[in-house]
Amino acid sequence: MACFITFEGSEGCGKTTQIRILADRLKAIGHGVITTREPGGCPIADKIRGILLDAENGALTPLSELLLYAAARSQHMAEVVKPALACGHVVLCDRFTDATVAYQGYGRQLDRETIDRLNVLATGGIRPDITVLLDCPVEIGLKRAMARINTTSGAREERFELEAMEFHRRVRSGYLELAAREPERFIVINGAAGVEETSVEIEAAILARLPGGS
Repeated sequence: MACFITFEGSEGCGKTTQIRILADRLKAIGHGVITTREPGGCPIADKIRGILLDAENGALTPLSELLLYAAARSQHMAEVVKPALACGHVVLCDRFTDATVAYQGYGRQLDRETIDRLNVLATGGIRPDITVLLDCPVEIGLKRAMARINTTSGAREERFELEAMEFHRRVRSGYLELAAREPERFIVINGAAGVEETSVEIEAAILARLPGGS
């Protein structure tokens, strides 16, 4: 049965690792699983990702940033998310509309009404069934993120990591506010814990809510 599960959190919270672990577990018990990410997930959206995350693009205005995220999301929904859900897959997505609210709304302090309108337009009104928020102190997350970037070959996707600490604190606060407003959708997990401990907690929480159970 189709289910749209998003993973959210500040830099270095461990989303990508936990999505991979959960995907393997769900596949092992018979679910069809698609993993994807935002920004990106398909060729056109990946090109937009390159613009958004490149630290050399520091002159990018907050509004331009927001519009680029919306464009990437619209393409990603059309090419990946909507077809996968239509086929009955479980879709695990690394960031989605909550990230736009947290980063461009709370972080950049752009108008929330504008963000919400763009999110609805880009998604066609599709919202996650379940959202896992990996909450992590910003100091720990940024240290992890920079360690990963410094050991990864290729483009240095660090434009957000280089933002001021106060920006990252606003983002984290925004995520926690969003989770408090929708406890029926959000699962808040301690992202500062170990990988194995975190994965066990996520798996139990997801299987309890997944249509059809385990």
